[in-house]
Amino acid sequence: MSLFITTLKQRRQKLAQLIDIPVILWSGKAPSRNFRANRYPFRASSHFLYFAGISLENAVIRLENGQLELFIDDPAPESTLWHGETPTRDAIAAIIGADRAYPLEELLPKTAHAATIGVQDLATYQQQQNILNRPIFPSNAPKEIDLTLAQAIVTLRLTHDQEAIAQIRKSVKVSIEAHKIGMKSTALATTEAQVRGTMEGVIMAHNMSCAYGSIVTVHGEVLHNEEYHHPLQQGDLLLADVGAETQLGWASDITRTWPVGGKFSATQRDIYDIVLAAHDNCIEAMKPGVEYREIHLLGARIIAEGLVNLGILRGNPDNLVEKDAHALFFPHGIGHLLGLDVHDMEDLGDLAGYETRRHRSDRFGLEYLRLDRPLASGMVVTIEPGFYQVPAILNDSQRREKYQNDVNWEKLAQFADVRGIRIEDDVLVTETGTEVLTIDLPTQATEIERLC
Repeated sequence: MSLFITTLKQRRQKLAQLIDIPVILWSGKAPSRNFRANRYPFRASSHFLYFAGISLENAVIRLENGQLELFIDDPAPESTLWHGETPTRDAIAAIIGADRAYPLEELLPKTAHAATIGVQDLATYQQQQNILNRPIFPSNAPKEIDLTLAQAIVTLRLTHDQEAIAQIRKSVKVSIEAHKIGMKSTALATTEAQVRGTMEGVIMAHNMSCAYGSIVTVHGEVLHNEEYHHPLQQGDLLLADVGAETQLGWASDITRTWPVGGKFSATQRDIYDIVLAAHDNCIEAMKPGVEYREIHLLGARIIAEGLVNLGILRGNPDNLVEKDAHALFFPHGIGHLLGLDVHDMEDLGDLAGYETRRHRSDRFGLEYLRLDRPLASGMVVTIEPGFYQVPAILNDSQRREKYQNDVNWEKLAQFADVRGIRIEDDVLVTETGTEVLTIDLPTQATEIERLC
């Protein structure tokens, strides 16, 4: 038996140890673009992928007592014309180590008392409700037995087995290559789009896909900027948040910020080094049992201290963090879970990210914290502090009034060439500390300049 099948069977057995009800998971279908035959690339539900191992469109698995039954139709004869020879149901069952395999029409008699997770595409979501003959709540608000299933899946997927970590390492390796080539290509590029194309081309050349919409922008203050038409000019910083996903669905997530002209200005270097200090100290403090929220607050304090030292913020760094003044420039959380999803299991809302009976804060400096639970060996998380001058935040009249004595606005104006800086690495929590999976991509400013 292959290691791949052995791992899948172990996951199924572990699920059976957590719940004693049958589980039915749908893979989903590819949505169409403009007309039915023009489809977006298909990507199976991550919960399906975790137990089935491969991306199968319009497939269903039934799990009970550690065994897996696969429900999928054999390809229609006419599909060979368009798609070539594709594996039969029995061949697929052998690949994933299914115990039995049936056509989809045989699923209905096996649905009694089964739990599920709602999928994203509407057609399959309606099919789930019709076949199970009951309401299926959205995945971010599961109820009753579906909530029991979601909690069990969170327990399993919070920490990764060796096969999962190996897959993440593969995606990381390709992402690192993409970032290095992106840095080298910037000197000859004239637009963000050209750098993006170079970086994503590396990922495609390894027969992988992007784990999320790439961010490659000189407007780093737009946190999820997915526009690429801006020209590259001397003096700009280019923020690139680009990560690959393996053929089996495992993600990486890396951000680097580099100078378009190959060398940071003095003001850019000052801010970059503050963000890097927060990044390095947060990783250094991580180990099993440490609260991720404390890692976030550590990063916030280091950023606040650095901005005080530069004269941008005024006051005691601890007090500034308590009143959320740091969030004027660092409004998001320090990172998130990473796995089959780039924000792993966030389709379940905060069920995975937040420890039981914990809820999101309404504080300005904590409301976007995606992970609030103790770290555990086997977790993979991102660490991604940043500094941003977001006009919607800095020009907000209520915030300017609230923090008028905490910010030296005249001093801040001297840092106009720093729109946004983020440094992001993927970190595996080990039994004694951490392993930075993305360590081969430098973070030091001088090394970044050398790569450019």
